[in-house]
Amino acid sequence: IKEMNCVTDTKPTEAQLTDMEFGMRVVKFVKSNAICIVKDGVTLAVGGGQTSRIWALENAIINNKDKDFNGAVLASDAFFPFRDVVDACAKYNIKAIIQPGGSMRDQESIDACNEHGIAMIFTGIRHFKH
Repeated sequence: IKEMNCVTDTKPTEAQLTDMEFGMRVVKFVKSNAICIVKDGVTLAVGGGQTSRIWALENAIINNKDKDFNGAVLASDAFFPFRDVVDACAKYNIKAIIQPGGSMRDQESIDACNEHGIAMIFTGIRHFKH
C-alpha cells in the first residue's frame, strides 16, 4: 500500500499495520461489499457480496462465532457511508480499521473511531469488486 493516512487520534501499532496490509490484500479478492477481519497474520473472517457493508461484517462474525476478534483489524474494500461498522467493531473489540475513505460522511466514522479508541487508516485505494 503506497499511502496510509491515519485519520484518528489512536494510532495503529506496527503489528496492526502489518495485519492491515495483509487484510487489504485479502479483501481485494472478495466480492463487494467486502470486509476481512485479520489478527496476527491470520484471516479470522471474511464477509462479502452483501448489499451493505454492515451486513458483510455481521455475516462474517455470525459465521465465525468460534473466533476471538479481540484486538483484531478490519479491512474494507470501500468507504463507510455510516458509522455502523465502526460501532460494530467496538462491540467485538476490533481495534483497528483500514479502508479507502472518500465518503461524504467520513468524519462520522472518524468520530466514532475516536469515541471507541479505534485506529483508522485511509488508503485512497478502492477495490470494490462486482
